[in-house]
Amino acid sequence: MIKQFLQNVLGWFYYFRIKTQPERRRRRELKKWRSVLKVIRRVKRRRDYKKLARAQLLGRETIETMAHMYAWDLRQKLLAKPRYREEKRLPRFGFKGYSQNEEDGIIQEIFSRIGTTNKTFIEIGAANGLENNTLYLLIQGWLGFWVEGKPKNVASIKNRFKVPIKNGSLRVKYDWVQKNNINQLMEEGQLDSGDLDLFSLDIDGNDYHILEAIERLSSRVLVIEYNPKYRPGIKWVMEHNPKHSYDLSDQFGASLKSYEILLAKKGYRLVGCNLLGSNAFFVREDLIGDHFLSDCSSENHYEPERHFLKDGLVPLHSANFGSFQI
Repeated sequence: MIKQFLQNVLGWFYYFRIKTQPERRRRRELKKWRSVLKVIRRVKRRRDYKKLARAQLLGRETIETMAHMYAWDLRQKLLAKPRYREEKRLPRFGFKGYSQNEEDGIIQEIFSRIGTTNKTFIEIGAANGLENNTLYLLIQGWLGFWVEGKPKNVASIKNRFKVPIKNGSLRVKYDWVQKNNINQLMEEGQLDSGDLDLFSLDIDGNDYHILEAIERLSSRVLVIEYNPKYRPGIKWVMEHNPKHSYDLSDQFGASLKSYEILLAKKGYRLVGCNLLGSNAFFVREDLIGDHFLSDCSSENHYEPERHFLKDGLVPLHSANFGSFQI
């Protein structure tokens, strides 16, 4: 009798619980949103604004950390593929010191194979000096010449790099590089003590036309930004426009194949590209020897655009430059 009574009571209880479940769920959601509204009202006070800002910053940092870890892991998986394990292929040597991506490591590896003469460089498109292809060389005792077309960047360079400018290891010039002044700039940057070791060009626009206009190009190594949208086989060059300014679109530079053909005429061979698909590396043909892959075609060395991998290259500390001892 008692057992039957309990079964009836519990049966009604379970029935009531099932029937009221949607309503209880709505009440919980309403309670949660009421709590959110209370927080929103409280952030009117300055102290709560600080707490909210700290919480948002923590969340943002967590997301950024996850992105860095994922990009780093993906980069390691790519480099583990048989293509990048080839002894003479360059991308696996890449690392970021002060370069935009992993150009510093590839440049270092190239010169470890072919050697240097007087350790000199010219970089056209040096930005603010803290993220380019030659600062890592400057701190190793190289001598160089930077050309930059933005007054703000030039002012920043002259302020931050006073010591190397004063002692003559670095010269800086403000100029908007064009076909009609590139040869003058090259002569100005060239030292009389021998061959130039490295020439880097990155102006996000008329790069091909500037390179084509150089009459005496004898640098041992060239670093040239290419347009990764146009894959091997496609010959594409942005129409020359003296007034061009980079607008973040794909209207810039030239395809890797176009650079390969142009620079072959000037006595250079393509030896590799960086993993992110932004810069190509050319070596003067008399220095190639057996240091690099025998196939110097864009079909062999092309890397597609992988700018998302840059998250895996971000260093712990932000870039700066100051007095130091070697």
